[in-house]
Amino acid sequence: MKNLLQFFLFLLVSHSIFSQSFTMEQVGKFSFPSELVASPTEEAIAWAMNEQGKRNVYWAKGPEFIPEKLTAFNEDDGQEISSLQFSPDGEYLVFVRGGDHGGGNASSTVNAQNLPQLPKVEIWKVNLESKKPGVIIEGDDISLGFPSQLTFLKGGQIWKSELEGSVKPAQLFQIKETVNSAVFSPDGKSLAFTVNRGGHQLLGIYRDENTPIQFLAASFHRDSNPRWSPDGTQIAFIRTRGGEGAAFPLLEPRHIPWEIWIADIKTGEGKKLWKAPETLRGSYSPGFFDFSTDSELIFQSYEDGWQHLYSMDILSGKIQILTPGDYMIEQVKMSSDRKKLVFSANAGPEKEDLDRRHIGSVDLSSKKLKWETSGTGIEAYPVSVGKNGKLAYFSATPQRSHLVAIKNGASTFLLQENSLPTDFPVSRLVTPKQVKFEAPDGTTVYGQLFEKEGGSAKKPGIVFVHGGPQRQMLLGWSYMDYYSNAYALNQYLAELGFVVLSVNYRLGIGYGYEFHRPAKGYYQGAVEYQDIKAGGEFLASLAEVNPEKIGIYGGSYGGYHTALALARDSDLFKVGVDIHGVHDLDGRYDLPEGYEVAPDYESAKEIAWKSSPIADLKTWTSPVLFIHSDDDRNVNVSQTTNLIRRFEEMNKPYESIFIPGDTHHWMKWSNMIRVHQATADFLKKHLID
Repeated sequence: MKNLLQFFLFLLVSHSIFSQSFTMEQVGKFSFPSELVASPTEEAIAWAMNEQGKRNVYWAKGPEFIPEKLTAFNEDDGQEISSLQFSPDGEYLVFVRGGDHGGGNASSTVNAQNLPQLPKVEIWKVNLESKKPGVIIEGDDISLGFPSQLTFLKGGQIWKSELEGSVKPAQLFQIKETVNSAVFSPDGKSLAFTVNRGGHQLLGIYRDENTPIQFLAASFHRDSNPRWSPDGTQIAFIRTRGGEGAAFPLLEPRHIPWEIWIADIKTGEGKKLWKAPETLRGSYSPGFFDFSTDSELIFQSYEDGWQHLYSMDILSGKIQILTPGDYMIEQVKMSSDRKKLVFSANAGPEKEDLDRRHIGSVDLSSKKLKWETSGTGIEAYPVSVGKNGKLAYFSATPQRSHLVAIKNGASTFLLQENSLPTDFPVSRLVTPKQVKFEAPDGTTVYGQLFEKEGGSAKKPGIVFVHGGPQRQMLLGWSYMDYYSNAYALNQYLAELGFVVLSVNYRLGIGYGYEFHRPAKGYYQGAVEYQDIKAGGEFLASLAEVNPEKIGIYGGSYGGYHTALALARDSDLFKVGVDIHGVHDLDGRYDLPEGYEVAPDYESAKEIAWKSSPIADLKTWTSPVLFIHSDDDRNVNVSQTTNLIRRFEEMNKPYESIFIPGDTHHWMKWSNMIRVHQATADFLKKHLID
């Protein structure tokens, strides 16, 4: 009797040790800040914070940096906050509320609540003296000019308003075709803009209602990214080719040429300063570009195989790399006095830093590079604050989600630490481990392994495939909202007893140009799929994993690879959840008109078809859950609608969740929780229960 009692006590203790201790909803309550900006006139910062779908603007002034909430949007309504900016005089904050700026048709309203009246995409302002927020007008694509001027784009035209006073917004001028960017001169008296006219794009200057628009260095090319010199006498810009070129082979990687030009504001004449190396690595890739002084430009290039910053002396043409090394830089910001650059990079003394982010800075007078942060955390989106060397950035750990951090010399402190809900399971989250394995062609692939200690001797495994695909999953909370959601789900799956492998496959960033831009990727052969399959085989080979219980899930491009894995390798991947995935690549090449056709056109069409999950539906035997919303601006819902029809025509079983009104990014927090709970439940039903 005593032994039997001990046995039952053992079972009770074992269950309490290995049973689930938090819910998807609890781990989904992570904080997510965004839009961090610094005042140009004082020691102050502002940011947006998403707290379970309630998105609001905060600000804090030095030296104490006590956060103050400036808006009262207290509903999970799916209305994002974007384009947060201080006015040049520091008296106002301006932002856009509404839309979905992570996808196409960004300025279109989001109605995730399915209200009878559509929400609006509106420009808001906050007077920082009165702390009173208010709507200015419907609109998007903000540009602010000294001291408190506002322009915005509406219907492809530029409109103007003033933050001071009550002048009614009005269209600034009329111009044919579509304006797509605008930036004020330093003194606020002129406005540079670009206008897309089909095969070419012009750079113009608007001065006033009586002065003709001046086009700078007009050509048959496409001019973009106009940047004023600090003294307002010159504009630098990027020039790429216009028109339509010859029908070159579609499957052959080609260099994308680009040049840096500068134009004189008085004469309108321009000259080429620099031409990118004519290599694949030297191809155009949008990145940071601006003046540091009237005689120096800073730009970003991939030319040495990694995304780095370079300086150019305008007079001599001398180029100098500012961030040498085998790492990538992103999220670059220049201080308001143009003396310092700050950025995030996957660099550091530990091998695991390849899958982290730390903050670096460059003093632009000495060109000295300094690493501002290190360790096991994730730091991102830095800004310089004030004139005394302070920094602000987002900071997370493997357990704690992102908060705003202030760095003053050697001292660092966090803002809003007490904002995390009391039931958010910080202490119960695992620290993912960096792993690597080889694809069949010898490519080294990295990933993060999530595993809770204890539990079954042979656990089921899950491969997580991120979207993008130009993304990198990290050894901690992501600095992107979509992948913070995924990180929370991976933690929840580990809590349920799964071993989760997040695969950083080819086409992703963080591992150099050749990894990011491989030949034969996506619809040109899906070469990167071998990384996903190799990840599944690596997971199955682990001693603690049951090789007969491997599942897979992912969203967007990750949904594409989930479908590809289930269609091609149901023997390995026993179950999957395909969230707004791409399934049919047959339409990537439209039938050309006229005589000239690329020599490999038919071959490219065939490869695109064979790169599609729908090409292998006959061998798809694993259970699947399809999830999609119908206001998806990244992957049209028809990609799933059409696949489900094929399943029904073939009498294949499936489960599905359809969410009306929301977008690709689950703008409603409750929808995100629903999708992730359903994902976990479906995987658990087939691999654990």
